[in-house]
Amino acid sequence: MSHIIWPILLLVVGFVLLVYGADFFVDGCCSIAKTLRIPSIIIGLTIVALGTSAPEAAVSITAALEGSSGISAGNCVGSNFFNLLVIVGLCAVFAPVPVGPDIVKRDFPFSLFVEGLVLLVFCDFAFGKTSNVLGRVAGITLFALYLVYLGFLIFSVRKNRQAAVEKDDDDKPMPVIKAIILIVGGGAAVVFGGNIVVDNASMIARFFGMSETLIGLTIVALGTSLPELVTSFVAAKKGEVDLALGNCIGSNIANFLFVLGLSATVRPIVIGMDVLIDTVILIAASAIVYVMCLTGRRLSRKEGVTMILMYAVYTAYIFMRNYNVF
Repeated sequence: MSHIIWPILLLVVGFVLLVYGADFFVDGCCSIAKTLRIPSIIIGLTIVALGTSAPEAAVSITAALEGSSGISAGNCVGSNFFNLLVIVGLCAVFAPVPVGPDIVKRDFPFSLFVEGLVLLVFCDFAFGKTSNVLGRVAGITLFALYLVYLGFLIFSVRKNRQAAVEKDDDDKPMPVIKAIILIVGGGAAVVFGGNIVVDNASMIARFFGMSETLIGLTIVALGTSLPELVTSFVAAKKGEVDLALGNCIGSNIANFLFVLGLSATVRPIVIGMDVLIDTVILIAASAIVYVMCLTGRRLSRKEGVTMILMYAVYTAYIFMRNYNVF
């Protein structure tokens, strides 16, 4: 048992590098953007959204390059489960989460569409193939769709540009040299941390008899979702609980289109049947949460508890599946 302690410690170190690296990277990029007088809302929709998905990207791309498809795909699916059910659920328990019209009419439906699209490109066997592989063409398509989505978001807020710039005048950016150091150092920490997480997560999985998919869905997904968790709880603490749902839905879209798309573009990812089933369950869970959003236009404490219980049941299921309980 003693020889597994070191990989566990290194896994924690990797998560720390991912979280702080992403934080430094976002701070540096935001400062440069403010220096260039780019509005905060556009910064939030682009740099911050991509920054909170940087750990998932680092881990999934590294796993894809090393041939660990279970970790690569499982990390994206597992992070989306954690973001939607645990982070949003905990925020709703903390304080009811209001649901804005843009979430109901645009972002959540698009997130459901993306999940359905990903399920479709996962199902190669439905088109007569003997295995499921997310290839480069599909990866490029997903990544291109994310760029279109970002472009649409930026276009939709362009009318508020001048007001946003004037509002940002009081928030002075840091010196350019410091911002560049944070960008380079933070980016390096994310990449290095991603390598550490993948290598040691694989070792831990083998030691405990866990499949790579299971560890990607649980430990790795939780660790790479820490930026979203911190961002949502800071927003909730400041009384901006409505940002929690938008942040998590935006991150889920980025995980499937940006992270998974880029990972498959770098190297095709073999999709196991377990990941296929988990994606179907994710779509069902998302549909349930969407109905919750539609009924009361806010997520209540009861609904938050329900979402957390849904995640607990799902986690119990994937562990029992891994150890052939049924």
